[in-house]
Amino acid sequence: MTLVECKNILKSLDELNFQLPNGTFVPAHFHITEVGVITRDFIDCGGKWRTEKKVNFQLWYSDDYNHRLSPNTLLGIILKSEAFLDMSDDFFVEIEYQLETIGKYTLGFEQDRFMLLHTETACLAEDACGIPSVKESRNLRNLTTPVQSSGCTPGGSCC
Repeated sequence: MTLVECKNILKSLDELNFQLPNGTFVPAHFHITEVGVITRDFIDCGGKWRTEKKVNFQLWYSDDYNHRLSPNTLLGIILKSEAFLDMSDDFFVEIEYQLETIGKYTLGFEQDRFMLLHTETACLAEDACGIPSVKESRNLRNLTTPVQSSGCTPGGSCC
C-alpha cells in the first residue's frame, strides 16, 4: 500500500485497527512511536545499483490501556511528518512491530482494518542469474525412468 492509499483509507475510518498475519490484533492502546522515511541503497545480484525508499511507521504499546489512537490523529501525524521528511505519496508503507523480534510488514487493508502482511525476499536480477521467468510445470506421470547402465531396476535388490 502506498502512502496516499493509506491516507485515503484513514479519512474513511471510525476506528484504527491493525491485524497481524496470524489473525491476532495489535492491542487497541498502541502508539505510533516513529514515522520515518527509510532509504536503502544496494546492489542486486546482477550488479545493478538500486535505491528504495519507504515510509515507515513503528507500532508500540505499553501499559497505557486508556490510550486509543484515532484514524484522524494518525492522519494528522502523517501530514505533520510530511512537512519535515522527504515523503512522497507513492512511497510504500512499511510497519515495524515487535513480537519475538522486530518484524517488518507491508500494509494491506481488508473490510475495516489494516492488515500487516509478511514481507518476502525476491531476486531482482532473475535474467542475470539465469532464473527462468516461468517455472516449468511437469506431470510426474509422464516422466520416464532413464535406462540404468548398471542394470539395476527399482525393486531389483541390486542396490
